[in-house]
Amino acid sequence: MVRHTLAAFAGVPRIQRVLVVVAAGDHFLDTLESRVSVADCGGQTRAESVFNGLTRLLEQGADALDWVLVHDAARCLVTPAQINALIDACLPDQVGGLLALPLPDTLKSEEGGRVAATIDRSDKWLAQTPQMFRIGMLREALASHAEAAFAGITDEASAIEAAGFSPLLVRGSAQNFKVTYPEDFALAEAILKNRTL
Repeated sequence: MVRHTLAAFAGVPRIQRVLVVVAAGDHFLDTLESRVSVADCGGQTRAESVFNGLTRLLEQGADALDWVLVHDAARCLVTPAQINALIDACLPDQVGGLLALPLPDTLKSEEGGRVAATIDRSDKWLAQTPQMFRIGMLREALASHAEAAFAGITDEASAIEAAGFSPLLVRGSAQNFKVTYPEDFALAEAILKNRTL
């Protein structure tokens, strides 16, 4: 999955470099192309891993005003076109943003295993990745939650929101889903095979 994800980012020449954050001692990705480096500074949560990765980028010479795209490798079906669309939308924006999809299904709340209510979905979106923000802004937004073990921070946009900003929503694709459940692997494989035909 990581290699499919990296191939999509390799298809976007304007991305200067890619940093893959892995757990300490993980050597699966030791041999990668020149624009890709591996940092074994992964944390206990996504937010901690991202925070550590941003710190590593700054240590390696990145500037706090540089843009960063944070992506979850479990979304291995992202395409260069989707990445480019996000970059194009965010570059002129003061805050940055994320790929997302308007919620297509009826949304229910639950109580005791039964439907408690139907919730208006007209303003609901499903967050995806990549999510694109300035390194310094995102690191600072995450840092304010570090003492609480990043509680309540489910993605980068939620950290930016907690800091008082409103990230831009950029329409993504239903194919950019997160491979989560066992049946997702077969669907992802089918989509990838269809792309190579």
